[in-house]
Amino acid sequence: MKLAERCESSASYIGEIEIGKKFPSIEMIGKIAVALRIEPYHLFMERIDNDKDALTRDIYPKLPHPLKKELANQIDTAIATILNQY
Repeated sequence: MKLAERCESSASYIGEIEIGKKFPSIEMIGKIAVALRIEPYHLFMERIDNDKDALTRDIYPKLPHPLKKELANQIDTAIATILNQY
């Protein structure tokens, strides 16, 4: 409920994102990342085993390392640009 409030969204919409029924817009990804105080690309990282707080460093595992870094930077830049408009 608090995440939805911080994102200025409904709890049902956030719930649909969580279960994979809906995919958020880039603007919503940015709002969620800001609300959770994380970088946006962290939302696309896999968790390590049973440690709910630990994230892997291997985002998009099949991409070459330089491309992963470039993609993460582009996502962060795009989200920052959009959020700066508001």
